[in-house]
Formats: sequence, C-alpha cells, structure tokens
Amino acid sequence: MRYLTVLVKPNGDGAFHPLGGDLSTDPSIERRAIHYVELLADDTVLLFAEASGSQERYKQIMEDSTRVISYLTAGEDRWMAVSQFEPTEAVRQALELQRESFLVIDTPIRFTAEDHLKVTYLGSDEMFKQLYDTVEEVEYVDIEILETGKYETNGPAFSRMITARQEEVLEAAVDQGYYSEPRQGSLEDIAEVVGIAPGTVGEHLRKVEERVFSELVQ
Repeated sequence: MRYLTVLVKPNGDGAFHPLGGDLSTDPSIERRAIHYVELLADDTVLLFAEASGSQERYKQIMEDSTRVISYLTAGEDRWMAVSQFEPTEAVRQALELQRESFLVIDTPIRFTAEDHLKVTYLGSDEMFKQLYDTVEEVEYVDIEILETGKYETNGPAFSRMITARQEEVLEAAVDQGYYSEPRQGSLEDIAEVVGIAPGTVGEHLRKVEERVFSELVQ
C-alpha cells in the first residue's frame, strides 16, 4: 500500500462550504483538524472536527446558519465539535466521490494556516491517478501534491511520539516560519499564538526535536 499527501485548496470564495467560510474568517476561531466526515443516506453531512478559540462564537455561527441541523461541542482549550449540516453541491460531489472510491483517508485531515486541507490518502498509484484525473475536471478545487511513498503500517506514528501540546506548539512554529531559512518567526511569535510563555515554547520544541531526531537515528 502507498500513501499520497495533498494540499486541497478551494476555488471561488475560498471555502468549500459557507460554514467553513464563516469559521475561517472569524479571528476568534482556529480550525485544526477533521477527524471524521461522511455523507449520510439523507444527503446531509456528519462532521467530527477539532478547533480552538471561542466556542461561544462557534455556537453563534452554527445557530445563525440555515444549513445546520444539529451540533454539539466538548472540551476547553482544544475542543471537539460534532455537526450535521446540509452540503453544497460541490461538497456533496466530493463526498460521493470519496464514498465510491477504494481510497482510504488517513485521518485526521489537517487545516493549514491558510485554511487549506492537508489530506493523506492510502491506496495504489493507479487509484491516485484516477483521483487526480477526476479532480482535474472539477472547477471548485485545486490539488497540490506534497508527498507520496510506501505506507509503513508498522512504523512509528508521529502522533504517538509527542504529546498533543507539543504537537500544537510544533504546528504553530511551522506556521510562523520558525523553521524557515532564514528564520521568520520567533519563540515570542509562537508563544502569542498558543498562549504560553516563550520559555515554555522553547522547552516544548527542544523535547520534540530530541524525540523525533532520536527516532530517526535508531
């Protein structure tokens, strides 16, 4: 089995769904990941997602939307949300394509700093080609291939190598350009994003680097 990691970018108004557009443009909410999404038999979408920021603002957006059927949230700093809503035609087509395909999505689906989706598919090269050929004919989305290779089922899972808090700090560090050359972000910039002291940010990053580098040289 092989994997294909792609960056999925919506065309048009910059969102796959009006709800996504409202959530993306609100500075008090940060969408982090999609852990489960499915097109149900009644043609509605069930979504299990992860976010941070203002739950109250999220609830207000959901209450104001005419497309939302139901929702609930749980957690505090990084909270989870389950929602059922009516899809747009583009979203419905995308989920139908996924349902009919033999491709498997390696969840979670991550949101980038630009609110694009970083998706990893599992399957064969032939399946990946069929997916790419199909998407090329679709006007509402662009796909950028990031990486492909052999899927190691018994390899170390990155999510098990570091804690959730360390992963949050690392994601912020990458988004802020801390690991860019030349470096664009500072520990202070990362600290402002995640809401902790710069010294604590540095400690988290050192632990991540130690754990990951130790795993690579074993």
